[in-house]
Amino acid sequence: MFKQLSPDEGALPRRGLRAGLRVGFTLGTASFLLAVSFGAVTQSQGWAAAGAVLCSMAVFSASAQFALVSAIGAGGGVASAVVAAALVNARFLPMGVAVSGSLRGGRLRRALEAQTVVDGSWAAAHLGDGRFDRRVLFAAGAVQWVLWVAGTALGVVLAPSPHLLTSLGLDVVAPAMFLYLLLDAPGAGRPYWTTALLGGAVAAGLSFLLPAGPALIGAACASLAALAHPLPKEDRDGRRRRQTNDQPGTEPVQ
Repeated sequence: MFKQLSPDEGALPRRGLRAGLRVGFTLGTASFLLAVSFGAVTQSQGWAAAGAVLCSMAVFSASAQFALVSAIGAGGGVASAVVAAALVNARFLPMGVAVSGSLRGGRLRRALEAQTVVDGSWAAAHLGDGRFDRRVLFAAGAVQWVLWVAGTALGVVLAPSPHLLTSLGLDVVAPAMFLYLLLDAPGAGRPYWTTALLGGAVAAGLSFLLPAGPALIGAACASLAALAHPLPKEDRDGRRRRQTNDQPGTEPVQ
């Protein structure tokens, strides 16, 4: 039996929002440092200050934006730079599909909610078994966006050396952040680690032959390895029951 939630009962709990804000600030600190470096790189290439900040506001992806400036810095045209950035951001397609069940409302609202899907917020909001905490997703994504834009603006204003992070040894911040998300993932079992390690190996190998974008796309193919390990029947049944209980607007009667 299920009962309909009242508007007050369906509101986002403050506790969940606070947890998302804490996660977002932790992950956003690493993003802030990378954003300062991005702002510095754009100034070394002669970008307009407003253009760099608007790029961070609209794209909101460190890997895509660095692929963009790398392509331009290497002498490529705007078209090739956009293609490189699009290839890197293609990873958000399966991530968006995975989180789609946690989004609500019509097409416009769901599209707006999906803008909070970035690497850090997506991984932090994952509860396992394909479920996501929408409170953590939204709060963490919002904080990271603010810090990313602020870092870009600071990099544009101060215009430090584009190699500042490397000289200070801070270029390990992003890999460390992804390693943290990997180790903290819920429900990590053998298929999970097999896929993660295979993806890392493919990316490392292709990086010697291809640009970052195609290398990451190739590494994403490692996710197909998970198909070789279907969930046991009891896990599938349990997951279906949890998905039924998690439908918006319902909760089990005690």
